[in-house]
Amino acid sequence: MRTGYAEKTAGLAAVLAYALLGAVLYYTSIPHLVGMWQREDFTYCWFLLPIVIYLIWERRERLAVLPVRRSWMFLVPLVTGVALYWLGELGGEYTALFFSFWFLAVALCWLHLGWPRLKVIGFPLCFSLAMIPPPNFLYNSASLKLKLISSWVGVRMLQLMGTTAYREGNLIDLGFTQLQVVDACSGLRYLMPLLVLGALLAFYSRLSFWKRVLLVASAIPLSIATNSLRIASVGLLYPVLGAKASEGLFHDLSGWLVFMISLALLLLEFWALNRFLPENPGTFKEMGKVKVQRIVDSSSAESDASGQAAASYTSFFPDPRFVVAVAVLVTTVLLTHGVEFRERVPLRRALAEFPLAVVEWRGIRGTLETEVLDALKLSDYMLVDYTNLSGETINFYVAYNDTQRKGEATHSPSSCLPGSGWVFKESGQIDLPVRQVDGSPMRVCRAYMEKSGSRLLTYYWFPQRGRVLTSLYQIKLYNFWDALTRHRTDGALVRIITPVHTAETPETAEKRLQEVVKLMVPRLAGFLPD
Repeated sequence: MRTGYAEKTAGLAAVLAYALLGAVLYYTSIPHLVGMWQREDFTYCWFLLPIVIYLIWERRERLAVLPVRRSWMFLVPLVTGVALYWLGELGGEYTALFFSFWFLAVALCWLHLGWPRLKVIGFPLCFSLAMIPPPNFLYNSASLKLKLISSWVGVRMLQLMGTTAYREGNLIDLGFTQLQVVDACSGLRYLMPLLVLGALLAFYSRLSFWKRVLLVASAIPLSIATNSLRIASVGLLYPVLGAKASEGLFHDLSGWLVFMISLALLLLEFWALNRFLPENPGTFKEMGKVKVQRIVDSSSAESDASGQAAASYTSFFPDPRFVVAVAVLVTTVLLTHGVEFRERVPLRRALAEFPLAVVEWRGIRGTLETEVLDALKLSDYMLVDYTNLSGETINFYVAYNDTQRKGEATHSPSSCLPGSGWVFKESGQIDLPVRQVDGSPMRVCRAYMEKSGSRLLTYYWFPQRGRVLTSLYQIKLYNFWDALTRHRTDGALVRIITPVHTAETPETAEKRLQEVVKLMVPRLAGFLPD
């Protein structure tokens, strides 16, 4: 009795210790994750936590039968979780921190439950990953691709129904009006919950492995097809309902109806797989017997070892594995709050001093809206519209962060511009006739965009502590490395945009941009730190 009481007390103390250390490490990350669940695209995450808890509770009897076999293998997810923590903390990436929290939770479960019990709750633990929304740049990229596919299929449906419809990017021309397929109509809002429900159906079903994979994977074409049907329905109903067909209550109800249709089709597929491609029930019966026998045999074989372990360790605290886990977490906490890895590095000169007269170009300064500044958390920025003697215009934007942390990191135009309706018709990288310090040409990102008949050509790049980077992946990795080796994570975004007028070709606009880059880059070097 005393031993059982001591074990319960030690277990409670361990849980409290982990909760305290976790709260210190993730005191900003977890609230940010919950805040992401407030977005309409991720509200389904609120339902996942109780599902995970139920899935684990449902396996309580199987967990009670299995022995506790602790091993040092828990260090694999523990070290992975700590590495992801530092990558997210120093690189300024929340998603890495979310995965870090998950790996640490798995490591602690492995430590105190052992591998046999961990396998029993393996699906609930993996299922909990669905509570982590994808990073913005990945989500925006997927949303853009799904919008293009849904728009194309929706237009084909309208044409098959006899309606005149043409598509240009995400703009659908019906002749009498034009419909813009926005982010909310990409279908991702239905796809993610469908994938989650498909995974639950597959887990609880008695289907073979390939049928389970098919059931989950089919959520993707289902969501695209039903979302395209929704887009086509807007085109059919617009002559009758007008703008009400694409906004307000009708728009929300149509979205709900589309999801219910998608769910019904998924359930119909599940029924069809069971009805027309049945499994051999004897196979599952034998598998069940083997599994139960393995549990019984394992329990008997390990009972003596478990009893010896219980006699050796009357609580978690003497266990060296527990001591190592706590030591690693405490060390991480002390380093996080005791060492400043990122010093704030100011600009050489304020960007407000950047010249408005550059050869034949004359500029007018602009300002960003307050809500945009609050979101970007910039240390300094400049936004100037330059015009030359021929009336040609370019927009020159520089954003600077004296340190990049979670929520204060450089943003990419490839994430922001598609969200405002611009469609990237061409995107890639290009070498400019501007030499860097090492003599190599400066490589930048290039994008040719269209929106409602307007065309833009843009170059953008990321000056980061003497480097010119073109990828957010590079930024995160170099932020991590430079924070460790140089105690610096400062960086900037430079973006130059010019309109492509109706009477000119993209090549003409390209030449104009390259001439401006030659003028601006040497002058900008006097403002940014090395």
